[in-house]
Amino acid sequence: MAISKISEWFYLYSKDIYHFLLYYVGSGDIEDLVQEVFIRAIKGFDTYQENSSPKTWLFSIARHVGIDELRRRKRSRIKNAIGIGDYEPTEDRTPEKVLQLNENHKELYQVIQSLKANYRDVIILRAIKEMSVSETAVTLNWNENKVRITYHRALKALKKERDGISDERE
Repeated sequence: MAISKISEWFYLYSKDIYHFLLYYVGSGDIEDLVQEVFIRAIKGFDTYQENSSPKTWLFSIARHVGIDELRRRKRSRIKNAIGIGDYEPTEDRTPEKVLQLNENHKELYQVIQSLKANYRDVIILRAIKEMSVSETAVTLNWNENKVRITYHRALKALKKERDGISDERE
């Protein structure tokens, strides 16, 4: 029942959802996001209450998929900014590149260790382990606002430390 209903909704609303996500997240693989919307709809079909139209329910799911995608992109940008992003595919690594990668990781580890404990904890949980604000708050026994503020300050401190090390090399 659920799959046939979702299939019907897919043919009715997938183009609208595609355009919504395109405007919401910008470029990217929008088809994958549309697919994710309908996968979530199938998984959550039992929770669908017919208080709203299927279209508004699907758009609500699409909005959450868009938010998740923007968060994922932001985490990726932060990881790249602090030097823990994806480097190169394993098969393209020469011994020199592996050595440089190890040096970068060592440097990042040293910079993280030089931060005060609160900053270090929140950087590790949020940026490296990719925990959400609420998961981090529970783990550290903080409120969510403290996690956000401390994370913001920690990123600034981390960047300042890394920039200081880069200046020393030159």
